[in-house]
Amino acid sequence: MSDLVLFEEREAAGGKKIGVAMMNSEKSLNALSLGMIELLYPKLQQWQADETIMAVFLHSAGDKAFCAGGDVVALHAGSAAYGEELPNNSCAEFFELEYRLDYLIHTFGKPFVVWGTGFVMGGGLGLLSGASHRVVTETTRMAMPEITIGLYPDVGGTWFLNRTPGKTGLFLGLTGANINAADAQYIALADYFITQELKNDVLSALSEVKCERGVEGVMQHFSTLAEPMKSAGNVEAHIDWINDVCAGEDLSTVVANITAYEGDDKWCSRAAGTLASGAPITPYLVWEQLHRGKDLTLEGVFQMELTLSVNCVKRGHFKEGIRALLIDKDRNPQWQPATFAEITHEEVDTLFIEPWEQNPLLDL
Repeated sequence: MSDLVLFEEREAAGGKKIGVAMMNSEKSLNALSLGMIELLYPKLQQWQADETIMAVFLHSAGDKAFCAGGDVVALHAGSAAYGEELPNNSCAEFFELEYRLDYLIHTFGKPFVVWGTGFVMGGGLGLLSGASHRVVTETTRMAMPEITIGLYPDVGGTWFLNRTPGKTGLFLGLTGANINAADAQYIALADYFITQELKNDVLSALSEVKCERGVEGVMQHFSTLAEPMKSAGNVEAHIDWINDVCAGEDLSTVVANITAYEGDDKWCSRAAGTLASGAPITPYLVWEQLHRGKDLTLEGVFQMELTLSVNCVKRGHFKEGIRALLIDKDRNPQWQPATFAEITHEEVDTLFIEPWEQNPLLDL
């Protein structure tokens, strides 16, 4: 298990070091597993306290994916044995420790570089979103695609989707639309565009920096070099349409507006189609999490999401979504209830009720 994440301390100028962590599960597209989290969390805590560690650099093996999401197949296995009573099971343990890791990155206090190349989805976005220096590349494909599995944009999604321009956070949460590097920068989920071939050069340059303030200069330098290679995005180009279709006062109107799209733009059409065929309960969860979480602190966000995530794997649509997409792979989920219109407010409200006497993340 120790080779799931590889750690290195690179010598830097002035007697300092760069802590380098590499998620090492290329075959699974570096899906974030409990084993990875159990390695990353204590090491990052150690590096945070170590005065000789000047900065941290988190990346992944291979070029295809920084992290294509959480290890939902393992979560499905854990949820299969989930009874009505709340045991101390692997699902609850996974979400709690994952959110502690995400929160640690948000609050790290030292330069924290995340190299988000390839697929950056779900749990991968949780790792990237809170970093101080977030890099995207020419192959970055970012999304919160929980609409396809009956979950919702967790890992701090309540926080970062509420802070995107206009109605883009709501739109991306509802549709699971894929975005690229330019989009990520536009919606403030990335700071720098740097091409993948420059990664080792960036690491070498960081090793020559004498203090934390120098990290920003390195990242800006390579971002300027790579800027001509950046492709145009979709979000800014469609911002007026996104704001229009998401302007409804109620969820039913917004869903109807998006799914009514009949134009010839492939990105818009794909987003509308994914929402139309997705888990009926997910739009309700997205709508409620963004409204309920709008004024929460970061700590409050993770506490609310822990409650919602544990309840979703216990009694939500998650099990059927994973079965259809990744277990049996028939891509024919039999949602219960089967349609968006059949979901009741009572069913949604139940998922926000804490299943414990004290939230495990109250100590954040």
